Amino acid sequence: MSNVLPFRRPEPVRLARCEVVSVAGDLLDVLERLEDLSARAAAMGRPPREVECTVQNLLDAVGAVERALDCIGEGDEAGRG
Repeated sequence: MSNVLPFRRPEPVRLARCEVVSVAGDLLDVLERLEDLSARAAAMGRPPREVECTVQNLLDAVGAVERALDCIGEGDEAGRG
């Protein structure tokens, strides 16, 4: 099973400004939820290694969403690291 989603560039290539704002807003919502989940996972009372792994994966997801937001805000050169 692959976790890669095919990307099809919409025509025309430029998205309408309202679509970009909508996507950015949705990403901010996801970011907020991931941060909340990270805090909740840290306090879930499971074995320390399990908590550490869970929180680290959630923080990695936070970083990925932040990079996606950077790309939207700064263009296609942002988020490359």
